[in-house]
Amino acid sequence: MALDLDNLNNAIDALDRSIETAKDLDKSDPVLLEVVRAGVIQQFEVAYEQCWKMIRRWLRENYSIEEAEFPRTRKDLFRHASKAGLIDQPESWFSYGDARNLSTHTYNQARADEVYQTALRFLKDARRLQKNLKSLS
Repeated sequence: MALDLDNLNNAIDALDRSIETAKDLDKSDPVLLEVVRAGVIQQFEVAYEQCWKMIRRWLRENYSIEEAEFPRTRKDLFRHASKAGLIDQPESWFSYGDARNLSTHTYNQARADEVYQTALRFLKDARRLQKNLKSLS
C-alpha cells in the first residue's frame, strides 16, 4: 500500500517557502527578519516531525514485525532508514533531532540562530527523503 505523503509534502513545502521568504527579505528591518526566521524554525519543527514519523510508518509497512519494531530510539530509526535507502547519513538526522530539541528554547538568540542554520541544511535532506519515499512507495 502506498503511503499518503500529503502531510509530509505540505510540511516540507511550507519550510521551503518560509526559507525562501527569509532569504528574499530586506535585511534593513531586523524585527521582520526575526519574525520570519522564527517562522522558519516553526516550519522546521513541523517538517522534522513529519519526516521521522513517515520513516517509522514506511519501516512498519515494509519490514517484518521484528525488524520494524526494533528501532527503540530515533537514532535507531535513522540508522534503519539509512540502511533502507531512505536517507543518506543518519548522523545528519541525529543533528536535526538535536536542533529540534533546542528549538523549544528559541528565546535565546544564539540557539535560535543555530536552529535556523540547521533548518537551512535540513531542507535538502528532507527533500531527498521525500523523493525516496515517493519512489519506494
